[in-house]
Amino acid sequence: MEQFKGLDKTLYIWTDSDSVDKRVQEIKAATGGEVALENVHRLSFSSYANSSFDLIVIECAQLTDNYVKLLHMLKPSGKLHLVAYIGPASSLLQEIKLSGFINCREEADTLIAEKPGYEVGSSARLSFLKKNTSAVNVWKISGDEEELIDEEELLDEADKQLPDPSALKVCSTTGKRKACKNCSCGLAEELESEKQVQTATENAKSSCGNCYLGDAFRCSTCPYLGMPAFKPGEKVQLADNLLKSDI
Repeated sequence: MEQFKGLDKTLYIWTDSDSVDKRVQEIKAATGGEVALENVHRLSFSSYANSSFDLIVIECAQLTDNYVKLLHMLKPSGKLHLVAYIGPASSLLQEIKLSGFINCREEADTLIAEKPGYEVGSSARLSFLKKNTSAVNVWKISGDEEELIDEEELLDEADKQLPDPSALKVCSTTGKRKACKNCSCGLAEELESEKQVQTATENAKSSCGNCYLGDAFRCSTCPYLGMPAFKPGEKVQLADNLLKSDI
């Protein structure tokens, strides 16, 4: 137990009262510090403060659901020694590791684990921002060294004009806005509908001659109802549904 020399405070958890005094004397001689006693069956009721012990030695056949409590009781980098245990060491080491201990291992029939070198629940501010002066210099542009391009000069008047919606849909076969002989994409029907609307619009005539004045002067059956007033002789496009019968 030479490795325990210089430890200030140790917790010894026991089950067999016959060997308690002997083990306490051995631990005191090895550490030179204080030794606190706790029965394994009373461990769950104990009220030791966090980070109270440098070492916890357990001599009991079975210890369940208390490894997290022991982790809190140990000081950062404190050690846990489980001297007597039942079951495969690998399963117990896995359970101890899942409780938060590190460096879990088996040495000479003793299971050993350590508490991380920080207190449970502690936090530290992390900063991933590193000042990179070279990157800043790369993107630094001086007005004297580089002449900036006027974005308005990148487009001419033709680029700014909106396309004619009627020319957007073309036949995949002819490549033009003209349906092929066996049209199946619907372009032939669309062109025929547009033709009918155009013909009906051109042939639309006012029976009273006041359609252009607005709704106040229009007949109840006027196709221009709801439309704003327009100049006499101005070509007005009517919606397709206004040129078809409701029947």
